[in-house]
Amino acid sequence: MTRLTVDDVYQHIRGVCFKTGPPGTVGAETEWLVVDAADPEAHVPAARVRELVADAGPPSGGSGVTYEPGGQLELSSAPFPGLAALYAALDGDIAHVRDALAPAGLALVGHGVDPVRRPRFQAEHPRYQCMRDYFQAGGFPDAGLAMMCSTASVQVCVDIGADTADAARRWRLAHALGPVLIAAFANSPFRAGRRTGFRSSRQGIWTELDPCRTLPVLRDGAAGDPAEAWARYALDARVMLMRTPAGGWAADPGMSFREWLDKGEPDADDLRYHLSTLFPPVRPRGWLELRMIDALPGRYWPVPVAVAAALMDDPAASAAAEEATEPVADRWAEAARAGLSDPALARAARACFHAALDALPRLGADALVPVVDEYTRRYPDAGRCPADDRPARHVQEETSWVR
Repeated sequence: MTRLTVDDVYQHIRGVCFKTGPPGTVGAETEWLVVDAADPEAHVPAARVRELVADAGPPSGGSGVTYEPGGQLELSSAPFPGLAALYAALDGDIAHVRDALAPAGLALVGHGVDPVRRPRFQAEHPRYQCMRDYFQAGGFPDAGLAMMCSTASVQVCVDIGADTADAARRWRLAHALGPVLIAAFANSPFRAGRRTGFRSSRQGIWTELDPCRTLPVLRDGAAGDPAEAWARYALDARVMLMRTPAGGWAADPGMSFREWLDKGEPDADDLRYHLSTLFPPVRPRGWLELRMIDALPGRYWPVPVAVAAALMDDPAASAAAEEATEPVADRWAEAARAGLSDPALARAARACFHAALDALPRLGADALVPVVDEYTRRYPDAGRCPADDRPARHVQEETSWVR
């Protein structure tokens, strides 16, 4: 089996992670907590959820259904040539899963962090067990378990860019949007029954967790070649787990990927897997994966997808977003803690949301305008985010919507 060199890593990242082409394709991943509608504080056995969803058959819109270590359910859309087709397919697939769970009294709810239940590890695959061991050995046992078992998000996937210059521009914009998207969609003020002091406790957990694989790749406004930056990030990150000669998995071999390369051991499969264990808020995978958005109350899941895609893909909206986010591009910590109570973030969010609203008809996504407009009026225009809703009322709305 061919062993890798540093040059091979750079070639893979330039040719695969930053493969350019005309923008316009969009995808999304929605993660959901599964609760017993009659007893939201009870843990739901993951095996029971898997059984119910499997019995219902595959979603007709083509979304993949997977499960996180705590039993969170994830629906990953296929890539679509525009927001309208994505919305129709993924909304139908969410309804398909919701209907499969409802007869058993189970519901999908959207929170960035489970507000009531403590983490419970329910994964069976040895890779997840190794991941848990890695965080334990690295000194992140609480944050690691919470991230794996208690968090949920809406992830937005957009194209890299038309060419190298466009890719660099979109890379910078995606990072500059990060604090605004965290603040505007913050929806996790509680964790395991306690208020945390964060609007987005999910982002707070990621901040606590293993900075070599969770910090933004682009920091402090630094410019430069995105592929170069991602290659350095990947090479310097610790190896989380590796395959053993017997076909199993071993956690935390105690070296960076660069150090592993120096030993002459990893191959192309090892590189691909290593890249999948890096979790920065903007991750390049042949597309840009925006990973910083909390899961939301059910009717609002399309809003971050529509807003982020419009700001990335529509030229006028992109220009407005670049101007609006310039003063707040480094306010990641403030976004997680304050949400839109931070005046600078609130101003940026209002400008971005209204630019997105203007862009949606140009992108053929008129059907998304009403829900984005409703969200904009309820939250950014009022300097609020879902975390500012009254907890009891918010949970009641969630449960009633999904039943």
